[in-house]
Amino acid sequence: MPEELYLGLMSGTSLDGADAALVAMDGQHFRLLYSHYQPYSGELRKALLALHDPGVNELDRAARLGNELSTFYADTVRALLQKSGTRPASVRALACHGQTIRHQPALGYTLQLFNPALLAELTGITVVADFRSRDIAAGGQGAPLVPAFHQAAFGHPDEVRVVANIGGIANLTILYPDGTVSGFDCGPGNALLDGWIERHTGARYDHNGDWAAQGKILDELYDRARQHPFFARSAPKSAGREDFNLSWLAGLLNGDEAPADVQRTLLELTAYGIASACQNLHLRQARLFLCGGGAHNAALRAALQAQLPDSILQLTDELGIAADWVEAVAFAWLGRQCVSGIAGNIPAVTGARGPRILGAIYPA
Repeated sequence: MPEELYLGLMSGTSLDGADAALVAMDGQHFRLLYSHYQPYSGELRKALLALHDPGVNELDRAARLGNELSTFYADTVRALLQKSGTRPASVRALACHGQTIRHQPALGYTLQLFNPALLAELTGITVVADFRSRDIAAGGQGAPLVPAFHQAAFGHPDEVRVVANIGGIANLTILYPDGTVSGFDCGPGNALLDGWIERHTGARYDHNGDWAAQGKILDELYDRARQHPFFARSAPKSAGREDFNLSWLAGLLNGDEAPADVQRTLLELTAYGIASACQNLHLRQARLFLCGGGAHNAALRAALQAQLPDSILQLTDELGIAADWVEAVAFAWLGRQCVSGIAGNIPAVTGARGPRILGAIYPA
């Protein structure tokens, strides 16, 4: 089959910005050609965070922010196309995840904010959007969706591979040699860490976990946090800011904790979510490949290694896709699945009643 170009656009729970990936695909083979990251402005990020809680006139605010996000995404796409010297007409489809502001699969819905019709108008590229709703309609969690891509990209016939994506929420994919795939969200990722450091220092994130490394683990807080019912829930399961947020954290605090100690404890909690899932699945000695923003947090990697001393920790860079770009490439792949009429979910992962074609298409 001739190669086609697809563009993946991902903005995750961390609310830091958008990752864009231009991918060449030939059947099930693909190559990441170019990538681009565009950060959110402080004003846009603040407005998006405010929408996570019910508020005054939120329908109008959401619609306006959806349009603003679409303009932001279009700017991101133009920057990537300019960097790569690619014309919009050469791109078969632009797969855009949108910005999650609600994720309530138990109530039958999820909401990823942006205006796909406007994005198609602004870019001149066919847009594929709303990847999660069909899976939820079929009884699934609508998340995580990337394990299907992980299997296509990273599966190996001779060994078990575990992929840990540490975004705002952390999720785990287990790839077995026989092609069996399991996966689920396993706990908080960067969202709590980013929110706590921003509240106390104004920094967007804890570079390398340097601030957390200055603190110590607060045993009582750590024990209380691990009692969150999410950790005991059986898969399929998914999480969002509805589950792990600063309001939840406030209910666990005495009020006299040193902020750096809280950060260190939250870092240990993130490692716990990943490590305990591996231990429960008897994967203590598996090769664990990290991706997402949290993969670059040296203190978090050290905490994870301490909890999984027999595991080999590596970045997905070792498998051919840099840790920062796995999800953007994954959504480019999911976009191709949609326009090709091929299912994009794994029912064993999401809990859906069967394979489903994911996404809604907005022609250019």
